[in-house]
Amino acid sequence: MWKVISDYFSSYPSQAKVARVILKNGMSVRNGRVYSGKVSISDTALARAAGVDRRVVRSAVETISADKQLSSFFAHLLPTANFKDVASTMGWGAIEILSDDAHQTGILSDIATIISEAGISIRQAIVDDPETTEAPKIFIITESTVPPEMLPRLRSAKGVKSLTIY
Repeated sequence: MWKVISDYFSSYPSQAKVARVILKNGMSVRNGRVYSGKVSISDTALARAAGVDRRVVRSAVETISADKQLSSFFAHLLPTANFKDVASTMGWGAIEILSDDAHQTGILSDIATIISEAGISIRQAIVDDPETTEAPKIFIITESTVPPEMLPRLRSAKGVKSLTIY
């Protein structure tokens, strides 16, 4: 979808910055406003995050709202909590995977199989979109910490370039 969005905003690079921030943060655009879940986000706060003037935010929201496909897409986005940074506090495991080819199929499947075979439950899996992120990563949060003896198997899984355990 980022290709469609990027093409649409090709004449408006500042508005494209705003659209990217909205998309990356799972914010939605409904009724001429930007929301994170049910919380309304001010144009000024979004402008600071995107590094643009607040009037550019207003223009981007109007542009999105005026196009049927963009409006439908942005209206249905939802924010997602990423438990990576709180996993250790909760006694969970956290694995960050950088792929050598984020478009390759089966990467998450191979990792999940290895974790499952070790008898560890997965609480959360979040995959960065390779279209919106320069170096997309896979974050897997496990019910318990990952034992060190699993590392060689995880590193040898399909598509894994590097792996970090938290």
